Parts: sequence; structure tokens; C-alpha cells
Amino acid sequence: MNVDRQKTLERESQFQGRGLHTGEDITARFLPAPPDTGVVFIRTDLPGQPHVKVCPQNALPHHREMRQTVLAAKGVEIHTVEHLLASITGLDIDNLYVELNGSEVPEPEDGSALGLVKSLRAGGIVEQDSPRRYVEIHQTTTVEDGAVSLVGLPYDGLRLSYTLQYENPTIGTQHMTMEITPEVYEHEIAPARTFALFEEVEKLRSLGLIKGGTLRNAVVVKGDEILSEEPLRFSNEFVRHKMLDLLGDLFLLGRPLKGHIIAVRSGHATNMKLARKIWESFEGPAFYDGLRKKTHFDIAAVTRIMPHRYPFLLVDRILYLEERERVIGLKNVTINEPFFQGHFTGHPVMPAVLIIEAMAQVGGVLLLHTVDDPDGKLVYFMGIDNAKFRRPVQPGDQLIFDLRMVRLKSRICKMTGRCLVDGQLVAEADLLSSIVDR
Repeated sequence: MNVDRQKTLERESQFQGRGLHTGEDITARFLPAPPDTGVVFIRTDLPGQPHVKVCPQNALPHHREMRQTVLAAKGVEIHTVEHLLASITGLDIDNLYVELNGSEVPEPEDGSALGLVKSLRAGGIVEQDSPRRYVEIHQTTTVEDGAVSLVGLPYDGLRLSYTLQYENPTIGTQHMTMEITPEVYEHEIAPARTFALFEEVEKLRSLGLIKGGTLRNAVVVKGDEILSEEPLRFSNEFVRHKMLDLLGDLFLLGRPLKGHIIAVRSGHATNMKLARKIWESFEGPAFYDGLRKKTHFDIAAVTRIMPHRYPFLLVDRILYLEERERVIGLKNVTINEPFFQGHFTGHPVMPAVLIIEAMAQVGGVLLLHTVDDPDGKLVYFMGIDNAKFRRPVQPGDQLIFDLRMVRLKSRICKMTGRCLVDGQLVAEADLLSSIVDR
């Protein structure tokens, strides 16, 4: 089976430019990162060189006047990240350290993302020995704000559809749909430049923005006239650049996205709202609530896969399974569990070691799905790391176990797992297991 592998750079590369909004000269260094790191910005100009990871939690709440996408963590901000994030995900890069000696990502001098693409490619994009971890849209997700709308639909791949509508006659109405691949991104989206209406320029300057903006690094439109030094690169360059911004904002998820996004007149603020809603439906309580109504393997199927039996079979159902990637299982905890007789009398609490055992059994279903003859195999524990327990599990709780495969090499597998009750984290651990013959 072909498995999509995570990617990083083979070697360091860098890009020098000026911040569009700060006007500062800034150098960005792109460095290889281990599997499952994601994209992490490092402010080398600040004491302690603080890190800011690309994830929904670090996306700064947006207002329309900002005209940029900002990351923030513990008081440290990274400005104008959208074009770099679009280029990282557009080129299928998963793991990267980005060192900045300023607060803003430098912009290519032509206002497009081509300079960033060239610098990233100069580092050599290489595969890593870990499967890609996607964020998948499982149910229709929508954002509406007046005339602005976005819809996210399930789709096996990434497709963007964008409709742009301006009263300006030069821009007008433009529509485009694209299947996003590295080749499409590099040749069809990355060359599209930042644009602005002439009448907006002074307002933006009064807000302390676009200090680095010139007629060379932006397409400025005045009525039916293009004021910039270079003519349009595409007849629909404006909608292509909007798709570039949308792609970058969606990568605030911190992982590649699978879905079809249909956007009408959206900007950074609404793009970010959609990214948050996608994340909440993928990782939040709503996602697990929806899964409870589904069954991938019922208890009969589980017993055909797993050798465990009463009183040590601690999995009731498998709700979701993505081969070599992710498994989600369920256990209903009742007062009839035999361990409650002595743990503890009058105050029943599920032993923490059995929570980990149940987590491992769910992971075992995923691991046994990687072999051709699961009936002849067993899964043995080899190690448990970073185990944490957040609150007691008691009769009446319904445990949801969510495990992801981090690494599978030969017969050795590493997984990271979480246990949730009512959407709240109860326990987590990293598990190392081995497949052995019965």
C-alpha cells in the first residue's frame, strides 16, 4: 500500500526581504525538522528565542483592518504568515523550523509567493519515515458573514473554489476552482500578487500598515487602471491571489487538509473562522459525538481481531479506523466491571493502568491491520512514555480512545494516544508496541 510520507527540507535555506507591513529588512531561515514537529517559528531577535507553533490555538483573532494573518503565543507575535504558510503546504512540506530576526515574515519583492517557493525548493524537499497526518473534513462546515460565505465539504484531496466580487470594473467578478498539488501551486497560484484598491492605500497607511508596500510589490488598482509597474500576470490574477491567501489561512490547522473549500468573497477573518470550525469538528467534542452514532467494528468484529476475552477485553466498539494512520475506539465503563470490587470499596475508580491497557487494545486493532495474517499475531507492549492522568474514571463514563500511528518500522510501532470523557481529556500516553507470532 502506498502511504503518503511527511516531508521536510534536506538542508537549510533562507530568504531575505522586507516586511510588507513593518517595512523592516528581515531574514527567514528555513531549517529541517523531525517528523510530527509541524511548522514552528523561532524569533531569534528576542531573548530566549521563543517558539511559536502553527496551530489553531495560536492564530490571533482577526479584524478586517489587519489585512494579514498573525500567530501569537505567550505575548510573542509573528505577522503576515499567510504567503509562507501557503507555500509550505502548497509544496507538501509538513515539518519546518522558520527562524526570523524580526516580527514579520519577509515578502518577495514582486508581491507574489514565488521567491518563497524558490527558497524552500533550494533546501531540497525530502520524505521522512512517518505517514502524513491530515485534517479531514467529515461533515459540511460553514461560515457566513453578510455577503461572505465559506463551505467545507468532505473530499479525498484538497480542492479550492473561490468567487471574488468587487464593484471595481477592473477586478469585477472572478471565479476559479483548482485541485491543489505542488505543481499547481507553484505555477498557477504562487505567481499571483498582492493587490489593493488605490482608495484603500491611505487608510492602510494611517493604520500603520503597508510600510513596505510599493508599486513593485503590489498590484494597485485605480478605477479601470493598473498603477503597478508590471502588467497583470493572469487575466484573473486577483482571484488567484485570494486563493493563495485562503490556502495559507487554512494551514493554520498545522497539518495538510483534505476537503473541498468553496469560498465567496472571503478574507483572512472568515478564512480563520472556517479553519477553527474545521478543527473543532475534527478534534473537538462535536466530532466524537458524531462518531458515537457510527460503528466501524462492533464487538463481534473486535473479538475476531483481538485475542483478549473477559474480563480483560476492554474495547466495546471501534468507531473509526484509517489504516496506518488513526483509530478511535469506545469503552463503556459500568459498575459491573470486576476491578471495581476492590478499587476502591465504596469509591469505585478505574485503575489508571487499565485505562492505558484499554488504550493499547484500541491501538492494537490499528496495528494488526498492518499485517496480512492478524489471526496469527499478537501485540506486545515494549514501552510507555509521557503517561498523564487528568481525572478519575468512574462507573457511567464512556471512554473514547483516539490513537495515531507515529512510526511503524518492521514490526515495531509507536503511537500517541488520548482518552476522553465527554470531550474532556482524561489520560494520554505514548505507546511502543511490537507485533509477534502467536
